[in-house]
Amino acid sequence: MYEDRTLVCRECREEFVFSAGEQAFFARKGLQNVPQRCPTCRAAARSARVPGGPREYHAAVCSMCGGQAIVPFSPRTDRPVYCSTCFDRVRASSSRAAQA
Repeated sequence: MYEDRTLVCRECREEFVFSAGEQAFFARKGLQNVPQRCPTCRAAARSARVPGGPREYHAAVCSMCGGQAIVPFSPRTDRPVYCSTCFDRVRASSSRAAQA
């Protein structure tokens, strides 16, 4: 039913094999997208997400108050970025709106 497929890693651009066994595993778990990273880059990304591991922070300007914001992601121009105080306000108001 499944056959090995050769894919290209979006991180390192190297080819890797998405084996028939991996495809069956993805199907059993309900995963519909093929992996975008090779096993080495997947492991590196996973270790970067582990709590206590190294995390990169970025400086930004809060979209609400204009103050300094330090965020654990690379800010994009199409999405607002909030300082921690304003983020708490936005989160509280959105949870109140969802409850109503």
